[in-house]
Amino acid sequence: MTAGLVVVHTPAASAADVTTDLGITSGGDVVAGGGKAFIAGDDQLLVVNANGTRNAGVSLPGIQSLAITPDGTRLYVALRDSNEVAVIDTASLEIIRLVSLAEYPCPTNLALSGTRLFVGYGCDQWDGGVVRIDTSFGHGSRLTPVASTYASPKVAAAGNTLVVGDSGHSPASLTVYDVIRSQATLRGIINGHDYDTGFLGDLAITPDGSTVIATFLDSHEYFAWDTSSLQKVRAYDPDPTAGYYLPVVAVSPDGTLVAGGRGTKSGLGMTLYDTATAAPVRTGTLTEHGGRMDLRSLTFSNNDLFATWRDVDSEELHLWRLETGTLPESTLTLTAPSTGGGADILTLTGRLTMPDGSAPGEQPLSVTRHVEDGAEITREVTTAEDGTFTFTDRPRSAGVIRYDAVWNGSPTVRWSAASATVTLVKVASSITLSGPETGIVGTPLKFSGVLSMGGQPVGSTTRLRILREVTNSEGSVVTVLPSVTAIIFDGRFRFMDTPAEAGEYSYRVEFDGDRASLPTTATLDVTVEEAGQG
Repeated sequence: MTAGLVVVHTPAASAADVTTDLGITSGGDVVAGGGKAFIAGDDQLLVVNANGTRNAGVSLPGIQSLAITPDGTRLYVALRDSNEVAVIDTASLEIIRLVSLAEYPCPTNLALSGTRLFVGYGCDQWDGGVVRIDTSFGHGSRLTPVASTYASPKVAAAGNTLVVGDSGHSPASLTVYDVIRSQATLRGIINGHDYDTGFLGDLAITPDGSTVIATFLDSHEYFAWDTSSLQKVRAYDPDPTAGYYLPVVAVSPDGTLVAGGRGTKSGLGMTLYDTATAAPVRTGTLTEHGGRMDLRSLTFSNNDLFATWRDVDSEELHLWRLETGTLPESTLTLTAPSTGGGADILTLTGRLTMPDGSAPGEQPLSVTRHVEDGAEITREVTTAEDGTFTFTDRPRSAGVIRYDAVWNGSPTVRWSAASATVTLVKVASSITLSGPETGIVGTPLKFSGVLSMGGQPVGSTTRLRILREVTNSEGSVVTVLPSVTAIIFDGRFRFMDTPAEAGEYSYRVEFDGDRASLPTTATLDVTVEEAGQG
């Protein structure tokens, strides 16, 4: 996507655009990277694949703003309730570390520039501010206060420029800082009274830090200021007759495009502008929905846009992925066995092909496995130089299993996705049980066995039930012994029992079956005598 594109007016979202119901009613901050979109909402971090399918979720109470590194490997999450910033590995979704902000409570807004993370914080009036976290210090991240504000401020940072917008005042002013050294230096103030700006809405900055774009809650325009001269240089103007809720703004990674989004009573609108000229490049609407876009709910991913929007009737949040231009299409294939057993190890293959047939090189893919009960597991797969890939998976479940593979695309090639299904049936399981044929009262009896499922190894968490029946002159008594677990990956297990009386003992080991296999049992009989008999 370059600055000189022909203006295209699109009456509705293209067929390639994707809308996903997120199943939540609060939140909305969204960032994208590494083939996924990350959404903050309802005390959880939601993850959505490039093709719009839900991936996973992580419980994070008090989740607010998000920021992601350019390579998409690290995600920063503001946790308002615990006064922390969480650093998350986007591949594993594990929290790498937590940065305490006890002295800077209620972190709400984040902006990342290089190794510097700027946090806008504040719980109530007169206690807001900005603190900088130097992420290069690792677990010993250094915190440096930058500014004090009336309320928790909006922040935008790029290069050596930081812009702070106090959201608690109208007209709202923007404060610009140099952040070349360890201390932030005031560059100047863009005074809201000079431009009659109103309350601050959203805030974005170009990748080089030269221009800041802001929206205001009582204006249809997106204002742009030069961060050096602090002068207004242009305005990006949507249709003022459409009606709007909370206009939002984002800048493309290469700085050539500004995206302006707005929710209306009749639908959602999105306009792409040439950053330098403010000329519209493309417009798009999602007319079948009346909705609004919450603040911080718009982000670029290469040449596509992710936007979260709220239904005006149900208040439910949705994710809207829009293609911002026509890119040559890649092709992704995925092949799986058509049938198999629930305990089988499946081998899946596929290929990523570029539009011109050239080798794509090593490319990361996101593969999600879906089972019938809704459980999902996602893994990362890397293609070979020629675009082919192979991976194995053991679902341990019967039924129809679906695999979705997604390549997130590049700045010059459109993303692609492929799916494959396999129908698995429950397999027969068996238990072999070994132990003594005779025993002595008071002497431990030792037993061992092996559980197998369709001839495949058994996981170490499989539970087995053990029943002991003792028959003698006084009758028969059945006792449930402590259960055992298949203690080794190949299904082996062991247990012991010390007989307290003479008689005929029958030991029965039961496996109830699971999602992948059928139930089975095994029995072993032992004659126990008093010591000195025989």
